Amino acid sequence: MEGRIDHLTYDPVSERLFVCALGNNTVEVVDLRKGERIHSITGLGSPQGILYTRDLDRLFVANDKGGILKIYDGKSFQPLGELNLKDDADNVRYDGARKKVYVGFGSGGIGIVNAPDGKEIGSIKLSAHPEAFELEKNGRRIFVNVPNSRHVAVIDRDKGEVVARWQTDLVFGNFRWHLMKRIIDCLSGAVFRPSSSCLIRNRVR
Repeated sequence: MEGRIDHLTYDPVSERLFVCALGNNTVEVVDLRKGERIHSITGLGSPQGILYTRDLDRLFVANDKGGILKIYDGKSFQPLGELNLKDDADNVRYDGARKKVYVGFGSGGIGIVNAPDGKEIGSIKLSAHPEAFELEKNGRRIFVNVPNSRHVAVIDRDKGEVVARWQTDLVFGNFRWHLMKRIIDCLSGAVFRPSSSCLIRNRVR
């Protein structure tokens, strides 16, 4: 394997780790019990986002090149389908209760996929490319880092639209996101501060 890696996902039952080998244009499957690679999914285009769903035993792989979201069987790794999101498919998240997959892509959008059949059922417009985002566990919101617009977009999943924008003030490069329970309280003031207990991790360039 050559080049950099990107996102990872994990199957806790079989103890397999799925690694986006972006620089190698593959997804590498690692058996953590054996401590070895057991399979490579080839023919990808700079894979960067990945999601494994235990309930459906499926693997969703988001590719930068072409913006293709590819879907694979979790055992055989045979392709089950793909969606063309046009450009820069990136972070992938799963709402297990509603069986929906959310994929950030392009110059400003989150695609919504019906996980069981792999069909795109909608999209949510954003002002710029979404980086890391998280689904609210006990609610209906999605919190999305939009670094080029210097804010966190708050999406209502039921409405399928942005309902608030929390400005990041002087914090730049809010690519990665760690969501904690106290985020709701500390963001009620509508502005992020670098010293805030709300955590936006900055990419070091």
